[in-house]
Amino acid sequence: MLQDRHETDKFFEYISAQTIQMDPVLAQIDVLLDDEELYQLMRSDFAKRYPKTEVTGRKSTPVEVILRMLTVKRLYGLSYEQTEYQVRDSLVLRKFCRVYFEEVPDDTTLLRWANLIAAETLAAYNQRVTQIATELKVTKGRKMRTDGTVVESNIHAPSDSLLLADSVRVIGRTLQRARQVLSKQTELGSQVFRNRTRSAKKTARQVQRLVARQKEAGKQAYRKLVQIAQQSVSQAKQVLGALAGHTDPPTQGLQDTLETFIPRAERVIEQTIRRVFQDEKVPAEEKIVSIFEPHTDIIRRGKAGKPVEYGHKVWLDEVEGGIVTRWDVLAGNPSDRNQWVPSLDAHQQLFGKPPTQASADRGVFSTDNEAEAKRRGIRRVVLPKPGKKSEKRRLSEKQPWFRRARKWHAGVEGRISVLKRSYDLARCLNHGEEGFQRWVGWGVIAHNLKKIGAVVAARSA
Repeated sequence: MLQDRHETDKFFEYISAQTIQMDPVLAQIDVLLDDEELYQLMRSDFAKRYPKTEVTGRKSTPVEVILRMLTVKRLYGLSYEQTEYQVRDSLVLRKFCRVYFEEVPDDTTLLRWANLIAAETLAAYNQRVTQIATELKVTKGRKMRTDGTVVESNIHAPSDSLLLADSVRVIGRTLQRARQVLSKQTELGSQVFRNRTRSAKKTARQVQRLVARQKEAGKQAYRKLVQIAQQSVSQAKQVLGALAGHTDPPTQGLQDTLETFIPRAERVIEQTIRRVFQDEKVPAEEKIVSIFEPHTDIIRRGKAGKPVEYGHKVWLDEVEGGIVTRWDVLAGNPSDRNQWVPSLDAHQQLFGKPPTQASADRGVFSTDNEAEAKRRGIRRVVLPKPGKKSEKRRLSEKQPWFRRARKWHAGVEGRISVLKRSYDLARCLNHGEEGFQRWVGWGVIAHNLKKIGAVVAARSA
């Protein structure tokens, strides 16, 4: 049964009043999270855990506790295990999370509830946080600046040899578990369950050592590695057929693993054959760069020191007051020009009117984008034109208001830096595409809550 909150512990309140003092910013965030609309957004997702979660079963971990512990996790950049430990150990965080003297939910419980939150819910949650910021006059939404960055997936630098070795390793350990489950219930020989991980690792090392210096020897090593991977896939298909008649949970888990990783291993084999043996340039959108995070895109932005990044391009909109109003995890590596109109649409929908000033970098400039912003009634459109400019355009961009707006826009790079350094948006540690969306969303929300809390606390000081 879904439980909303713990009953207030008067003894805890008395003890905490005498012994603890909450940080002013955290105290303001504590007040912000009392908003009923924010609470109901999360509760609606938690209620979908099981068909009758709201009415039957034992009492769940309170929604209020989960929501606040997830907030603490991203405010302080903690893991789930560290969040559990810190909340259990601190009277301040027990008070903030409304745990009081009750048992603190463990990290696995926290993780299971966190995975129920949809990306759309976090987007709506952030919109409500932005509305609260407007009500508290932290922002008025008069200025908007927009820019993109890359949030990397948590993967190693990809190469076909390592991807093949990863595929063999995952399939090999699954085959060993399947052998224990099937035992004597199958006629498959012991060779079908053979784990080829050691051979794959050894051959992958040979590939890395030879491919740059001895091309033909490197190709031979690659050919051997591909054969090892193909043999592992063939074994996995036979074992998958043997598992098909079993319905117990352990066997179902093994089937799911094989059904997930066999197609990914086949994609790696195919792209290796095309690239290494057929000398074909495989397009980025057809490549797989991780068998664990197959959604990962290859992003080329020409950045010094990082010509290629592996993750997703994330587009961010920010208004004055330092509030990030929207994020969008983009598919592939689309042109920056395509992000201007969606940013204007989102701002109009959120604030009910266009901003007075809107700005972006040179990559967003186009005559259509500039005209569209002016058509919407935006008085100061700040889209510097790249390349050679006419005299009229050059004088236009030298106007004092344009220069001031460009200086203000430069602050979006600082905002992105803060999000990456303090709110873990440099690299996503969640798994899967949905997990990636949640990781970005929680980072932005934690930043906005802290920003609002800091402004309100400074006024009250």
